[in-house]
Amino acid sequence: MSQAYERERQAALDAVRVAAGVCRRVQATISVDVLEKKDRSPVTVADYASQAVICRALAEQFPEDPIIGEEDAAELSRAENIPFLTRVREELQQADLDAGEDEIRRWINLGGATNFSDRFWTLDPIDGTKGFLRGEQYAISLALIVNGRIELGVLGCPNLPANDTDGSSLGCLFWAVRGAGSHVARLDDSLRETPIRVSNAQDPEKTRFCESVESAHSSHGLSAKVADRLQITREPKRIDSQAKYAVVARGEAEIYMRLPAKAGYKEKIWDHAGGVLIVEEAGGTVTDVTGKPLEFTHGCTLEANAGIIATNQEWHERVVTTVLQERPAPPSTDSHTHS
Repeated sequence: MSQAYERERQAALDAVRVAAGVCRRVQATISVDVLEKKDRSPVTVADYASQAVICRALAEQFPEDPIIGEEDAAELSRAENIPFLTRVREELQQADLDAGEDEIRRWINLGGATNFSDRFWTLDPIDGTKGFLRGEQYAISLALIVNGRIELGVLGCPNLPANDTDGSSLGCLFWAVRGAGSHVARLDDSLRETPIRVSNAQDPEKTRFCESVESAHSSHGLSAKVADRLQITREPKRIDSQAKYAVVARGEAEIYMRLPAKAGYKEKIWDHAGGVLIVEEAGGTVTDVTGKPLEFTHGCTLEANAGIIATNQEWHERVVTTVLQERPAPPSTDSHTHS
């Protein structure tokens, strides 16, 4: 294995593995504590605890590195949410991290960077929170970006089976270092790592889409039109979170499309960075819906991109071409029509 970024790789894997343990314990409690953020999206004890675990670990080993994370501790400073913070503290104690409330908030807020820098991490402590709350798929996503390029990607997928046919062994840890390929290990067995590759399927009858469970996240209608035009008839594999990148990377699906469900929406970098490199290093291709490379140089969002298409090598050009043909034309900027 390449020794490039070896220290960063090991630190990231260790931190994500601990965070996955925290998330599993919280999900196992049937009544999951949920707090409504200002944007009304659900956030759990596990989101905060996971971000605290990972940011603390990265800051300890790489104190100069900014972290662009999804969460912040603002809500945890409100008096009415102190019981919620107490739950976060209890989960961290289960992970052998005993700290006071101020320290826990500080760990979480280490993920508060927002601007592009020459070297930074981006973190989604739980990607696919709705899947988490349903007891289904979610991912812990972490990536290191250097000079605008993803150099290391890690995905912890605590509910993903070890393979497509084995539902009894749950929990996978995926990672990729640029130039060194993509790998997977079971969450509970860090010593056995296996290289993974995308499939080489190019026959429509053997090809499968992977898409979001939530139609609000990606246009299922447009996906169906693209599949029909490409004569792909297999039922799509619908799962939450960046676990979709992992499924494509290990060859269980050939195409993942995140097609903008509303005009002007810009993807958040933490929703994709961890998974992108894992697909690319497994032999796949990832661009936006126009075929343009993803630009991780604009702070928190993929400001210069629209949507995502991740495929094996055989399908990428055909999928991009078809999406562009089926995608609705953007509204005219000189229109004077009002609703």
